[in-house]
Amino acid sequence: MKTLSIPVRVIGAGSQTEEEPLQYLDMPRDMEVFRMPPVPQRADSEALSEARAVLAEFADAMGPWDPKVNGVGPGLDVRGVSVTALAIVNQMLGEGEVSIQVNGSRRFSIQESIFTGIWRVCELDAAGTLVGDRIEAATLPEAVMRAALSGAVAEPVAVDLPEGAMNSPALLEEIRGAMRQCTPNAAPHVINLTLFPMTPEDHRVLEQALPVGPVAMISRGFGNCRVTSTLARNVWRVQYFNSMNTLILNTLEVVSAPEVALAAPEDLSDSRERLEDLVAWMGEDIAA
Repeated sequence: MKTLSIPVRVIGAGSQTEEEPLQYLDMPRDMEVFRMPPVPQRADSEALSEARAVLAEFADAMGPWDPKVNGVGPGLDVRGVSVTALAIVNQMLGEGEVSIQVNGSRRFSIQESIFTGIWRVCELDAAGTLVGDRIEAATLPEAVMRAALSGAVAEPVAVDLPEGAMNSPALLEEIRGAMRQCTPNAAPHVINLTLFPMTPEDHRVLEQALPVGPVAMISRGFGNCRVTSTLARNVWRVQYFNSMNTLILNTLEVVSAPEVALAAPEDLSDSRERLEDLVAWMGEDIAA
């Protein structure tokens, strides 16, 4: 009988030596949780009252809105708010996990607040001058979706396939089919590029067939998720990085908008209640 050379690992008490300590993956040490922002202690009382009035007006506008029915909620133009009061409004809203840049004929710099689904939306002209300034409630600001669809084409760009392209031709056919079936409420069609043996030529084919679009988003949590629109309609690049900024998951999603960037209706309802609490708290602080 032929002897099989199968290595045997002994386990149990006394089997592990001190010279070989167990190795563990580093785990995140901090978790971000919601905290009500502190009311400025040295703010001018008039500016503080004005800031509270702005937030109260927006909270009232959110009252009748049902995010489960319509993902785009109310907006409030804050260009007429005084500089001091607007600074307090921004401090109260804080900075949440999602940041968005929109380029093109209309440029936007968008920051989610600590109240999930409540956004600060700033529109800039070609010279970088602020021409629009709003607070908006939405699963994703309307300007983002409008920009992602503007100029997008119905199919990937035709590309001459170079020698060495292995999986990209089949992937492009899969993407074409998914784009034809994509509807506003359809489930995402996800292609995990991390699992495919991709040659450098394959990556170049996808880059040429799916040019970078005008929308770039980053969602911060345990690591970062970077979301980029392409000029192929409803096709997004979604890339996940760990805390060491190493790419750990590289995907293409065919969907109206990637779920990772969307505020859930339940979160929006919670944000409405928390904003109302903040307005009440500011009122008590002013009265005191």
